[in-house]
Amino acid sequence: MLAAAPAAPAAAAPPPPTERIAAGVTAAGVDVSGLTTDEAAQRLEAAYGERLEGGGVIVVVADLQFKFAAVDAHTDFDGVVTAKRALYAGREALGAPVDVPLAVTHDQRLVEGFAARINRRIGRSPRDARTIITPRRVRVTHSRPGRGIDREMLAASIGQALDDPRVERVFKLRVRAIKPRVTADEARKSVGTVITIDRSTFTLRLFKRLKVVKTYKVAVGQPAYPTPTGRFAIQSKQIDPVWSVPNSPWAGELAGSTVGGGSVANPLKARWMGVSGSVGIHGTGQDYSIGTRASHGCIRMHVADVKALYRRVPIGTPVLIAR
Repeated sequence: MLAAAPAAPAAAAPPPPTERIAAGVTAAGVDVSGLTTDEAAQRLEAAYGERLEGGGVIVVVADLQFKFAAVDAHTDFDGVVTAKRALYAGREALGAPVDVPLAVTHDQRLVEGFAARINRRIGRSPRDARTIITPRRVRVTHSRPGRGIDREMLAASIGQALDDPRVERVFKLRVRAIKPRVTADEARKSVGTVITIDRSTFTLRLFKRLKVVKTYKVAVGQPAYPTPTGRFAIQSKQIDPVWSVPNSPWAGELAGSTVGGGSVANPLKARWMGVSGSVGIHGTGQDYSIGTRASHGCIRMHVADVKALYRRVPIGTPVLIAR
């Protein structure tokens, strides 16, 4: 076996012009034993100079071919430094065979940029499945796998080929599939309960596993105190909720006070499901208001309906309030 080539000693004596490299020493497989450093440098330049500095690599992927020249990576080969490495290694090896690496440098960042360009050309990002909620429907979109190459592996392999002329310089890659983070099946399983509220038709729909299981008529906010629209979630639940009266003129003499649950003066009847801030879904004693814009922002339900809904809605349930 070849001995590992030691690095040049920090204080190695400069080689005399006539000193010759020890027997059994090679540089990237080229025999330089018995040569002076100048002769070894010339032999290495003749053997590898054009390939290292004038050559390049080819990447074949998805029936496309990409070329990258060594000069594009600022590749530089120093035959003299390599020859001196061989001389110093021969001194240390004491007659044992040793192979030294070539003194080659390149800018790996440029190689990584080349690999990234290939990936952009043939790559495609995966698409996750999404849950789409509309007032009348809850559905899940299809996911789509992405595709790409192993950029890090390719860049490392190209870097190795640029530094070592013995390494194969044609790379045939397979496009690898990239799985989406969320598949349609996973998205469907994650969708349990959903509530939608259509302000224009005063309709609350309860969905279970993407299907409407119950529809209720409700009241929503007055034009001056509209029920907010958007995507929310059930944040809290209470039975016979206490009413913390808003400090607002419309609350009259109760403004800023607290009314106990079950009190005749408490408009939040039977159940409360908080949606956003002070807005929630609750029962009402004013059944005639259902189907109108009557509240100060909350969603009112018949008492029997809100009790039935309360049992079926966990905290965290998505709530869509639409115009």
